[in-house]
Amino acid sequence: MKELKEQDLNHRPEKRVFILLLFLTCLALVVVAVTLWLVPFIGFSNINPHLPAIMAILFAGVVLFLIGGGLTLVFTIVRGKNLFFNRKIRGVVIRFLFPLLVLVGKCVGISKEQVQRAFIAVNNQLVVAEARLVKPQKLLILLPQCLQNHDCGVRITGNVENCKACGKCKIKNLVALSQKYHVSIAVATGGTLARKIVVDKKPQMIIGVACERDLTSGIQDTYPLPVYGILNKRPHGPCFDTDVDLEAVERGMTAFLKYEKGNSEGPGPEGVKPAIS
Repeated sequence: MKELKEQDLNHRPEKRVFILLLFLTCLALVVVAVTLWLVPFIGFSNINPHLPAIMAILFAGVVLFLIGGGLTLVFTIVRGKNLFFNRKIRGVVIRFLFPLLVLVGKCVGISKEQVQRAFIAVNNQLVVAEARLVKPQKLLILLPQCLQNHDCGVRITGNVENCKACGKCKIKNLVALSQKYHVSIAVATGGTLARKIVVDKKPQMIIGVACERDLTSGIQDTYPLPVYGILNKRPHGPCFDTDVDLEAVERGMTAFLKYEKGNSEGPGPEGVKPAIS
């Protein structure tokens, strides 16, 4: 995982955005909790003189729990290590925190795309922190169709290996990588097909290449299945002849793969791929 942790340093701005939004969200939750307690305060007093104090303790407990979870997440981001049931934290980020962060970001002038990039960077770090290794047949490389050259008439959504390897796009290189490491590779035209591919192939780990929007929705849709997201490059604009960093894809593949000793299918001397931690 060392290579991915070093690569992760390039995402510090996104992490700062995420931590800032997390702080603002926790602050907003405190304000909401205090408001929910203050508004009916008089009513609580009329029911029972001790009820305001009981409600204050209840709301304080909820707020402290959320802030504690937020701080644990911040320490996980800063230290890059698995802290306090990391997988559950990733679930909280994906299912609960992200929509709140988008809302808070909008209120303070941070674009949804910036929040999505921050979300992807933090999700990747949490996935790396889990240090999960899978067999090659359980790793899936999931690609968007926009990586294919727009002039190409070959249909690759059913079978990527239909690619004629003309070299006009990176599909040729990605197929070669999948063959080198003996992992599955698929191209999806949208979220519905992507979900079907995941159901059919039943991977234990996904390396997804896409734009901010599609990666974010894909990470949410496939939870609790871990997805390591790699943003595509868009030199010609969105959804048209996009590109991807092949080295980033290969680093992800080697970081999450494990091979048994004596497995002749593994790359490297004697087919042995050492575990990376």
